[in-house]
Amino acid sequence: MVGQFESGKDTVQVITESAATHIGNIATIITGAVRDIARETGDWFTDVIEMREAAQKAQSDRSGVVDGPVDSPVDSPVDTEEV
Repeated sequence: MVGQFESGKDTVQVITESAATHIGNIATIITGAVRDIARETGDWFTDVIEMREAAQKAQSDRSGVVDGPVDSPVDSPVDTEEV
């Protein structure tokens, strides 16, 4: 027959094991969530950096473009038949 003390000890042991299992599962969930948040935040910052670089390149390209025709008179081919 199991005494009252041993029964109490067994109850505490089962509760402790159960708590450890559940706390471990919760920690795993939190760890996964932190990992996923870090990944998404990193991807978002990468997008922001790429958009910023693209905007800077577009601004640079735009500042190098002269309004007007594509071919300037100097660059146009000369038609030797008309001369």
